[in-house]
Amino acid sequence: MDLTKVPNERKLYLCRWYFKAGFALLPFVWAVNTVWFFNEAFRKPAYEEQKHIKKYVILSAIGSFVWLVILITWITVFQVNRVKWGEYADDMSFIIPVGTP
Repeated sequence: MDLTKVPNERKLYLCRWYFKAGFALLPFVWAVNTVWFFNEAFRKPAYEEQKHIKKYVILSAIGSFVWLVILITWITVFQVNRVKWGEYADDMSFIIPVGTP
């Protein structure tokens, strides 16, 4: 996305929209928001909408990081306990590994 051709008001609108979309359990949208608007928030000369964009970029980065920690924690807990949980874990699995546990 080329943000150089977009007016500042539209940049703020897009950044806010991506931030709100992340609350629909879409942490990837927060990650994209952080990457796309990072330069706009922290490396461009100051303009009126920049402080709001900076706030949304920081909050998006925090949201992405929190989701990453939650996801890694769940994957670790599930993989460690899958065999102990037996049929319950098999019901949650999309692919059931073949072979002895």
